This record gives sequence, C-alpha cells and structure tokens, in this order.
Amino acid sequence: MVRAVPGTHPGMTSLGTSLLRGAIAGAVGTTALNAATYVDMVARARPASSTPERTVEKGAELLGVQIPGDEDARRARESGLGPLLGSAAGVAAGLVLGAMRGAGRPRGRAATFGVASVLAMIAGNGPMTVLGVTDPRTWGATDWVADLIPHLTYAVAATATLEAFEGR
Repeated sequence: MVRAVPGTHPGMTSLGTSLLRGAIAGAVGTTALNAATYVDMVARARPASSTPERTVEKGAELLGVQIPGDEDARRARESGLGPLLGSAAGVAAGLVLGAMRGAGRPRGRAATFGVASVLAMIAGNGPMTVLGVTDPRTWGATDWVADLIPHLTYAVAATATLEAFEGR
C-alpha cells in the first residue's frame, strides 16, 4: 500500500521509500538486461562484449587510477569491474526512476517504460560513448537491435517492479 507523506499528492511516497523501490526496480531491471544479453550470446553464438572492460580501463586512465597487479591480474580485475559498474549503472537508473515516480512523474505504465528505456540507454551507453569506447553513430542495424533489446527488457522489468510496489 502506498502511504502519502503529509502535504504531498495522495499517490506520492516518501523519498526514502521511492529510492528504495527504485533501487530494487533497477536491480531487477539489470538482472533482466543481463539475462537478455546472455540469451543473445547463446542465440547468435557471439562472444561477450569487451566494452565494459575497456570502459574500466579508460575510466581508470582518465581518473589517474592504477588498477593493481601485473597485466593478467589487471585484465582479470577489469573483467570483474566492468559488469559491477554495469550493475551499479542499472541500480542508479532505477534510483532516478524511483525518485521520479515518487514525485508523481512519470505517470502511468507507458510513460514509466519510456523514461526507464531512456535512462537504461544513457546509463549503459553514456559512459562508454563519452570515453570513446564506442560510437553509436557508427552502429549498424544489427548492433542497434542487439543493444536495444536488453535495454528495453530492463525497462519492462523495472516498470513492472515499480507497478507491483504500487499495487497495480
């Protein structure tokens, strides 16, 4: 049940509750995104993308941070840090979505799905694009579909989770 905070719109929740719900929705969305990605890897027999590891490498360079260890150890750490940062990005997108929903926007399933889709694309591709790891302007149709499906899956799962919290 949604409890309104005194002095707010009846459908609104406290910021803490909204953030917690958003974080959970982001974690559920991230799990769905990862599952969709793995299904694509199996279906198309494609290897895992190296962009998460390259993003870690470029980010560390930009920040002047040395990832410890010899080359093998650094590569192993980058291969672990890449997915961890992806999970953090998914939860962060969920936090934003939860805060927005708690404030009364977006309203409705379709609007929430749209905002969640955009947030997932920005959180997932923004850092890699800014760091020069990838350039979506150069992607072909297959690349776009392979990227969109997991992010739309994230949006479906995150939206459904928030709707479930709200009893819809």
